[in-house]
Amino acid sequence: MKKLDKEGDPMNARKMIPLLLTLFLSFGSIPAIATPHAEVEPTGKKLMAFVIDDFGNNMQGTEEILSMPVPLTVAVMPFLPSTKQDAELAHQKGHDVLVHMPMEPMKGKRSWLGPGAITADLSDDEIRSRVEKAIDDVPHAIGMNNHMGSKITADERMMRIIMKVVKERGLIYLDSKTTDKSVAAKIAAEMGVPHAVNQIFLDDVYSVPHITKQMELVCKRIHNHPLCIAIGHVGPPGKKTASVLRQYIPRIQKEAEFVTISKLIQQSAH
Repeated sequence: MKKLDKEGDPMNARKMIPLLLTLFLSFGSIPAIATPHAEVEPTGKKLMAFVIDDFGNNMQGTEEILSMPVPLTVAVMPFLPSTKQDAELAHQKGHDVLVHMPMEPMKGKRSWLGPGAITADLSDDEIRSRVEKAIDDVPHAIGMNNHMGSKITADERMMRIIMKVVKERGLIYLDSKTTDKSVAAKIAAEMGVPHAVNQIFLDDVYSVPHITKQMELVCKRIHNHPLCIAIGHVGPPGKKTASVLRQYIPRIQKEAEFVTISKLIQQSAH
């Protein structure tokens, strides 16, 4: 079993804090431990959005995730060997595509970010330029979320620049919520950008038991609330995450509809 740190190497390891976080439309807190629950008949109103990060570099689990029989949201890093291929395949299969924008963390090596990252030493013009180029590099992108980014997403000046481009391009923004100090949702709301916030990380530890435990939290969440957003990853945990997710699809479908993040944001706004 391999445990991840807060934010780490996108090419070899995913290192993020296992936070359980509220959606920008808060429906209550998530318990530390999920408990079994009785299954209920589907109401047609509950929404489940799984977002899978770190596409773009021929990562483990890519094929398994893209072949899921339910709509997902695929976050693709720009400027990498399989960026365009992964985005095209995801779009062809009906999944939403996000730009998985690399952003500087509070801790960690810049080499982990990949090319075209947003770092705190950039000028306003350079931040804008990098965001625009990243969007242009990922085909079919309907939105953006942050890769790492605990330093950048906590900075109002930088997030306003990023969010302005997102708004100009008519995109949505998903705050991956790698820090509880993130102002991304606040800035998005102020600027009128459709947005949401991650609630659960599935695979911050590379083990089937841990991913299963996190999926139980997902089931608990969707049982008690109208919607849920959870983030998993391709890469080191990719095949395990795909396997566990596939096993849980029938159970989740008893209570909720699998939707892309854009559909969840659209429907939860009404």
